[in-house]
Amino acid sequence: MNYQKVELHRQSLQSQLDSTKTHEERNKLGQFSTPLPIAMDILQYSANLLGQEPIRFLDPALGTGAFFSAFIQTFPKSQIVSSVGYEIDSHYGNAAADIWAKHNLQIHFSDFTRATPPASENLKPNLIICNPPYVRHHHLSKKTKQFLANRVFQSTNLPLSGLAGLYCYFMLICHEWMSEGGIAGWLIPSEFMDVNYGVEVKNYLVNKVKLIRIHRFDPNELQFDDALVSSAVVWFQKTKTPPNHKVEFTYGGTLKKPKTTRFISISELEQSHKWTQLTNQNYVSQRNPSVTISDLFEIKRGIATGANKFFILPQEKLLALNIPAECAKPILPSPKHVPDEIMSDESELPILSHRLFLLDCNLPPSLLEEQHPQLWQYYLGGIEQGIDQKYLCSNRTPWYSQEQRDPAPILCTYMGRNRGNSIPFRFIFNHSKAIASNVYLLLYPKPILKEVLAIKHELLRDLWDVLRNIPIETIVNEGRVYGGGLHKVEPKELANIPLMKSSILRRIPNLQYRLF
Repeated sequence: MNYQKVELHRQSLQSQLDSTKTHEERNKLGQFSTPLPIAMDILQYSANLLGQEPIRFLDPALGTGAFFSAFIQTFPKSQIVSSVGYEIDSHYGNAAADIWAKHNLQIHFSDFTRATPPASENLKPNLIICNPPYVRHHHLSKKTKQFLANRVFQSTNLPLSGLAGLYCYFMLICHEWMSEGGIAGWLIPSEFMDVNYGVEVKNYLVNKVKLIRIHRFDPNELQFDDALVSSAVVWFQKTKTPPNHKVEFTYGGTLKKPKTTRFISISELEQSHKWTQLTNQNYVSQRNPSVTISDLFEIKRGIATGANKFFILPQEKLLALNIPAECAKPILPSPKHVPDEIMSDESELPILSHRLFLLDCNLPPSLLEEQHPQLWQYYLGGIEQGIDQKYLCSNRTPWYSQEQRDPAPILCTYMGRNRGNSIPFRFIFNHSKAIASNVYLLLYPKPILKEVLAIKHELLRDLWDVLRNIPIETIVNEGRVYGGGLHKVEPKELANIPLMKSSILRRIPNLQYRLF
C-alpha cells in the first residue's frame, strides 16, 4: 500500500476543508491539525515504549486522521488488532471516512466525552494518541463544564477547575478507557504546566499514572501555522509509578533531537508549581525567598473598559465633544507610547505625546441627560453602535460605568516578547494621576511600605530601581509563554517574584528580620 500517496491526499483535503472555515471558527472549536512530521515522531516514540505487543489504537479527536496515518506507517499490520477514532465534526469526519475507508479504521461520528468506554479490559485501547481540541473554557457553557467535570471525577476521582480548557477534560476522561499498562501520548498546550487550572492535571500525571516523558517545544518555533500556542507532548502509562522513578523532560528542537534533556524526580515535580521552569537548565529553585514583590505591593490589573475605542478618547476629541472634566479621567496609552518614568505637569496630568482620557460617569441615565447632555448624546451614539450590548458593558449598571482604580505609582507591562532589544516586562514610575488599562499591572504600596514612604518619600524611587534590576529571566520563569515567544505574567505570578537582597530593603523596618 502506498501510504505516502494517501497521506498527500489527506493533507490536500485538510487544507481545502480548513479554507472553508474562518480562522475564528476553527479557533473557537480548537481545530488545529497535527503536522505529519510531529505525528510520525510521536508514534515512533510510542512504538519504542510498546515493543512488539498487539496494538489497540484510539484517537479521541480524529480530525482527518493525521495520527492514524502516522500509526499505520509506524506499526506493521500484523501488530494492529483494532483502530478506533472519534470525530464530532462531520466536516472533517466524513473526509476521514473517505480517506481511510480501506484501512480498517472504525470511526464514530460523535462526541468522545459522552461515549462509553469498553467494559472488557481486553477491548480497551493500549495506545491512545490525541491532539484534543484546544477550546478555552469561556467557549464552554456552564452546563457543559459541569457534565465534563462529572465525567472527569468519575474517571479519575479528581476535581477539575472550571477554568480548564477542553483538552484537559479529554485527557482525564481517557483514563477509564485505557487498559492497564497502556500508553498515552497527548499533544497539548504547555500552559497546563504553569497555570492554576493545571494543578489537578499535574496531580493526575504524578499520582494516577506513570509519567514517562514531557517534551516542550520551543515557543519561538511554532508547531502550528495557524495557532499561537506553545505545545508539549505528554507520554504516560496506566500503571503505578515505581520507586525512585524519574521523568524525562526535554525541550526545544524535535522529539528525536531535543535541545535539552533533564530527568526530574517525582518529589521535585510535586514541589514545583511551574513545570516549564524545569526544562530550563539554568533554573535554580527559589523556594522560600526572603522577600517577594507581594510583601511590599498589592498588585491589580488595570481597568477593562469593554470598548476602548469608544470610552478612551484623545484630549482633542474630548474638548471637541465638550465633555465636562468631572466625567473624564486621564489614562495612560499603550506601553509603546510610555517611557520608563512618566513625569507630570502642574495639574498632575502625564507629560506624554499621546494624552488620553477615559469617559467615567456613574450617573443614572435620567440624571446624566439632565446634567451632562453632551455626554448623554455621545452615549446614545454608543447604543446605536451596540456598545451597551458588549459583554462587559452589558454586565454593568449603568452600562457606561467603569471600574475604579486609583493612579498607581508603579506599573508593570505584563506581556511582550524577549527578542533583541525588546524586553517583555518593564517597571514604570508614574508621577501623574493617570490611571491605566488592563495592558498594565498596577503596584500599590502596602501598609508596611506606606508607613515608611510617609517619611522617606525618596524610597519609592529606590524600590523602583530594585524592581527594574530584577533579571528578566526571573520574571520569565515565574510567568508563562505562548507560541511565537509571547511572554506573559499574571498578578499572582508577579507577586511571587523574589526581590534580591538589597540595602534599600533594610530601610523598611518590618522586613529586616527576614532579609539576612
